[in-house]
Amino acid sequence: MRRTPGPRAVALAVLASVLLAGCAQSAGPAGPSGGKPGDRAAHSSQSAGGPTHTAQPYGRWGLTAPLAAPPPPPGRRLRLGPPGGRPLPVVHRAPTRDKVVFLTYDDGAEKDPRFVDMVRELRLPVSMFLTDSVVGPGYGHFARLRSVGASIQNHTLDHAALSGLPYAGQRAEICGQQNKLRARFGIRPRLFRPPYGTYDTTTLRAAADCGVTAVVLWRAAMEGDGELTYAHGPGRLRAGDIVSVPSGEPAGLTLRERTTRLLREIQGRGLTVGRLEDYI
Repeated sequence: MRRTPGPRAVALAVLASVLLAGCAQSAGPAGPSGGKPGDRAAHSSQSAGGPTHTAQPYGRWGLTAPLAAPPPPPGRRLRLGPPGGRPLPVVHRAPTRDKVVFLTYDDGAEKDPRFVDMVRELRLPVSMFLTDSVVGPGYGHFARLRSVGASIQNHTLDHAALSGLPYAGQRAEICGQQNKLRARFGIRPRLFRPPYGTYDTTTLRAAADCGVTAVVLWRAAMEGDGELTYAHGPGRLRAGDIVSVPSGEPAGLTLRERTTRLLREIQGRGLTVGRLEDYI
């Protein structure tokens, strides 16, 4: 004959049931990444506006606000090239009213992989003017930069001061680097920056013969200590300015630190970063 459970047995069974239900609720089903439902909700809240690196990468790089998106590129660029024998244009700034400035980096000595992360996460449309003898075996670093949106341009083979050199020597420096960059990246750059910013009429002729369409100088330069120096106008950033950031400084701020300081100055002026190749 089956015996009916007594009150004590019933109470123990109820208690066990409650404990098991509590454990199951605490464990909960795993979310898509192995987390709990509460974790999933918290993650969704962070993604919607919380201080995560993915949602707000600007904070990781020392900025207090995201960079403004640049305006759509102009319908046509500055008229380039030497049609009809005209000399190449030499530009310090782009002729635009768009609230953009342009970041250009010279030489190629510094190969910090975190700079690649910075360019990628902030979507910086930087232009890299490379010198073969400075880059050395580091072209792979610049291939990674190019893969995240940087453009590659010409800064000669050996960083020689070109002004006063004979045509053959200047052509060898410029065309030689065009050929190197074509072999490395499959491109022949349109833009050229002469080392030290010095050039003469022979430089313009040699550059044009090497397929260059504009010589790019700068109106502002970020020094190793993070100070901006200016040429050709008042001492403040203006729309259309081209900014030069030399690499490989032996002392002072790192390239990332200088870039952060420069971006803060750009934001403080109500500007943002544009892609140089869209304008010239």
